[in-house]
Amino acid sequence: MTTSHTRSRLPDPRLEGVFCILDADGAPRQPELVPADPARLIAMYRAMRRTRIFDERALVLQRQGRLGVYPLFGGMEATQVGAVLALDAPHDWLAPTYRGTGCALAYGLPMHKVILSWRAHPDGSRLDPDSHLLPFYTPIANQLPHAAGIALAEKRLAERDGREPRVALAFVGDGGTSEGDFHVGLNFAAVFKVPAIFVIENNGWAISTPTDRQTAAATLASRGEGYGMPSVRVDGNDLLAVAHVTEGAVARARRGAGPTLIEAITYRVLPHTSSDDPARYRDSAEADEWREKRDPGMRLRTYLTGRGLWNDAQEETMISAVDAELRSELELADAAPGIEPWELLEHVFETPTPEMVEQQAELRALHSGGKA
Repeated sequence: MTTSHTRSRLPDPRLEGVFCILDADGAPRQPELVPADPARLIAMYRAMRRTRIFDERALVLQRQGRLGVYPLFGGMEATQVGAVLALDAPHDWLAPTYRGTGCALAYGLPMHKVILSWRAHPDGSRLDPDSHLLPFYTPIANQLPHAAGIALAEKRLAERDGREPRVALAFVGDGGTSEGDFHVGLNFAAVFKVPAIFVIENNGWAISTPTDRQTAAATLASRGEGYGMPSVRVDGNDLLAVAHVTEGAVARARRGAGPTLIEAITYRVLPHTSSDDPARYRDSAEADEWREKRDPGMRLRTYLTGRGLWNDAQEETMISAVDAELRSELELADAAPGIEPWELLEHVFETPTPEMVEQQAELRALHSGGKA
């Protein structure tokens, strides 16, 4: 029952008119757009399920005190993985949000790096210099101007070298579209016609604020028109659809046609973070509807099973393999050396500011029992 302090939106009006390839029950709505190679379909499904299994295990680790506050993404993995699979990793750039663990895993970030990151260990942010993955961004929408600037640099390098540009893919939540950096990043990208793709993970809730309390616009994708860039709305729980529209946007960016805005309609079935209680602001029936009838993993698995490409034995084998990988990666994370307080100020800027140098000195003095 909906109480005075919760909201319910059933059926969800955000789903009207979205692009999809598979219906919620796994039936192909546009069979001609399903990838023809069965091996590719299975690989896509495995990549998506691997991230969901990690998310489920990460919550257990958090409850055991082995992770800090953790932003869950389970139920949104088709948006994250589908978009990232369209990239040429590690050459193209990826700028995830703080909820972008699924993005980073699909891009190739090892699990132990993810674990260390959510332990606030500096090693979690010391990324492979040959990779073009940026750290998880906690400041809302802050990564969009960064992605636009990176894409401009790649455009100029490509023009200088006579090659196709690398693209920058940046994610933002529906709440982030109300931030000034959203406008700055998209406007800059459109004006300079940079090879960038911006994906709005419209999961319906900016913590406790529903989308219809943020904007009077019918869709968030409509904002693309104001910046002079094409936009598309896609069913964010349909992995094949997300991959398809992102591949189109990547191809467009590489041929010099500029950025694209993608609004992926999904739902945050889990709490905002491991410390949130969503029952305080939304009707549980809304989350149950999405969890039970629109689950992204079950949608694709149903389709694969119907074609004889997947079965329960393969599923169990895959889950066991991911669990074994996680155990091994957890050992690596647990073996990371301890950190000193002043290390938290390292790797912020290439050249530390005078203030940071002074702060590090103070921390070292306090640690040694001396005076700053």
